[in-house]
Amino acid sequence: MAQSFWRRLRRGPPIVVVSGLPRSGTSMAMAMLEAGGLPIVTDGVRAADASNPKGYYEYERVKDLDKPGDHAWLVGARGKAVKIISFLLTHLPESYDYQVIFMQRDLDEVLASQNKMLESRGEASGADDARMRALYEEHLAQVGRFLRNRSCFSTLTVSYAQVVEDPRAEAARINAFLGGRLDVEGMAAVADRSLYRNRAG
Repeated sequence: MAQSFWRRLRRGPPIVVVSGLPRSGTSMAMAMLEAGGLPIVTDGVRAADASNPKGYYEYERVKDLDKPGDHAWLVGARGKAVKIISFLLTHLPESYDYQVIFMQRDLDEVLASQNKMLESRGEASGADDARMRALYEEHLAQVGRFLRNRSCFSTLTVSYAQVVEDPRAEAARINAFLGGRLDVEGMAAVADRSLYRNRAG
């Protein structure tokens, strides 16, 4: 306990990381945190569109985490929420503490949503869904092991479907995980059942 206290004192507040596969509900989770009163890190470079009408909540500098360079922006992200795709989680330096909200969604729904987004842009995925599903399963297993084996990470897994089904209960879970200071009702109001498209089955 004392060790954790001194580490927190030295490293500052944790960075709240919203992560998961693309199209797994990460933008919704960011919107919930913002509505709950947590400061967020975003630049608005990627504008809202038909695939994400409420916005993407992205920060362009996140995309360079896997490249050598200046990652000093992480200092300013302490005590705030930032969206980081699951493929970049393993590149976060262990010199900070992180509270990870990891969004999970049925992989068939993820693939359907990704394909629909590409189609709306006039692009073809060119990938076999069965192959992509297997790759995603392997990737998620690897990321899970990574998060469990590093003391700088604490993780809460959140189901996209559950958030849409019972937003208040899931908002309360997220709030408790982050210390209990957020506006649960405001968070719950963000979840929009009408945007739950590409449902499995």
